Amino acid sequence: MKKNIMMRGIYGFPTGIAIGYLITIIISAIWGEGHYAPCMPELAERMGSEISAVILQAVLCGLLGTVCGGGSVIWDMEEWSIARQTGTYFLLVLVTMMPIGYALRWMERSFAGIVQYCVIFAIIFAAVWILQYFNVLRKIKAINSKLN
Repeated sequence: MKKNIMMRGIYGFPTGIAIGYLITIIISAIWGEGHYAPCMPELAERMGSEISAVILQAVLCGLLGTVCGGGSVIWDMEEWSIARQTGTYFLLVLVTMMPIGYALRWMERSFAGIVQYCVIFAIIFAAVWILQYFNVLRKIKAINSKLN
């Protein structure tokens, strides 16, 4: 199990960086008015330069990817209920995502901003979970139809 966590975590680091980079491209395409924004302007200002902010963002996105990747072993714990797996993974990712989002200025720095970020996170998590759930059901039905 420990080896599996470490391997998934190692693969998660570059995956987290890639996803973080992809998100900056999508956000820039939607709201950038033709300009690329590699990070939040407030973060660049706080860090003293855009490159320092982007380096910090890459490292923290990698860390987030490491936690998500390593934590994905939760889904392999067959003795746990789906509710326990979901709740544990949700809390693991939320507890990691919140300080990273706060540090990188991905949320408004107020109580309302934190609550809004949590709600958005929960909605995205639920949407991905539901898509994955139905995808697994479809695969199970396909396997069962081959067995019959």
